[in-house]
Amino acid sequence: MLVIWSNHIPKSLRDLYEIHDFHHAAAILATEFKSEFDEVCDALSKFRLTEQDVTTSGGNESTIPKKFSELLRPNGWKETTLTAKMVVDNKEMSEDTHKIDYVKGRVAFDLEWNSKDQTFDRDLYAFRTFFEYDRISVAVLVTRSNDLDEWFDSLGKIADKHGEYRALKSKYGASTTHMGKLLPRLKAGRNGGCPVLVFGIKRTLIEPAI
Repeated sequence: MLVIWSNHIPKSLRDLYEIHDFHHAAAILATEFKSEFDEVCDALSKFRLTEQDVTTSGGNESTIPKKFSELLRPNGWKETTLTAKMVVDNKEMSEDTHKIDYVKGRVAFDLEWNSKDQTFDRDLYAFRTFFEYDRISVAVLVTRSNDLDEWFDSLGKIADKHGEYRALKSKYGASTTHMGKLLPRLKAGRNGGCPVLVFGIKRTLIEPAI
């Protein structure tokens, strides 16, 4: 039996990604922001992962964020910054700036492929702040599923930027951004009241080598 939120997500995506829903995000996207959600689903449907994507050095500057930018930017998904100031008796006490990589209308989208896991705290706090200041209504976050770990193991060793060989899996270590680091943060409520729909990139998205 399907959980209720899954009825709002195309089966093709349910087969490709590990998906988690917080605060009814899928229902909100599908019913209130259908146009934006259709564009997100289209981008997720077209995205594929290759061995070259994971073996090339570069961390967050890899081809993976670039692939999502190529799919989303032409449709008007823009990097957006929010600056919030605390003023007491006409005196500015503090100022915080938050950035989300892709925003369209009232929908936010972010990707964390291989950053330090603390980056999730920044992302979730940004979602929370944008939501509380009524700039967005819902967010989508894409990261690595731990389903990929076995594949990383199978790829053996690669040369780093210094020409030294090391296990590929060490490049995608325990302290980097992956589903196992994200879900505890969401379950602890670090997104505040902001609804968040999470997609985890799995082995089902790997494109066979030519």
